[in-house]
Amino acid sequence: MSSGGPDLFVICKSCGSEVSPYITECPYCGTRLRKRAPKIDRDGRMHEPKRRRRRIARPSLPPLRAGEIPGIAPDRRAYLTLALVIGALATSIVWRSGAVDPNKIVIDGKLGHEWWRVLTAPFVYANTGYEFAAVGAIALFGWLLERRHGLLPVALVFLAGGAGGMLVAAVAQSAPFASGGNGAALALLGAWAVPDLIDLRRGVEVEADLIGVAVIAIVLLLIPLPVTDADWIAGGTGLAAGLALGVPLARLGKLR
Repeated sequence: MSSGGPDLFVICKSCGSEVSPYITECPYCGTRLRKRAPKIDRDGRMHEPKRRRRRIARPSLPPLRAGEIPGIAPDRRAYLTLALVIGALATSIVWRSGAVDPNKIVIDGKLGHEWWRVLTAPFVYANTGYEFAAVGAIALFGWLLERRHGLLPVALVFLAGGAGGMLVAAVAQSAPFASGGNGAALALLGAWAVPDLIDLRRGVEVEADLIGVAVIAIVLLLIPLPVTDADWIAGGTGLAAGLALGVPLARLGKLR
């Protein structure tokens, strides 16, 4: 063989004969030497045919957001939940200071034209223990739900449980006086617990402490026993609304 030029012959691996490098089969034994004949350029150099390599498409990821760590979902801040908690505490301070008459912002008999009472009543607490239990549950489950679904679902669930519960209580006239956020707290609790309840029904093991969640729900449902301004119907309506809204929220969460 000459350096820089084409090979004068190649050796057949089957019969050991010297054959031309430009053929694809051995003329002596018929053994296949190569799939296709090599290409020859103008200088007489022989080139082996190039094999096409298949490019493997790599999955592309969207660009990282500010403060986001690769492989870890961004942590959503519960701004609305914080605002709801601050609103309840601020309302208690304002009406206890005498700046606002509490009888004008709670459910006191029929609503009449004062429909806006259903929006303000969930923020008014005449009992400190009641406020601690309800606002604590709103802070916990509102924070968990807002991290999972965002701000708007929390607002919808809070309004359905808080304002909706007070509206049903006013229409039913179950008590002459109703206030506080037991309905809103139970709604947020119910909406958050729905995915785990669905998995539990299917026999899937869940990581959440549903026993602790059930204890909190029982406390909120039974709180009208020692607290007169907490309403039974408002609490039950809030829990039913939360469970009903939790089903579509759970389905949307799985689609993401």
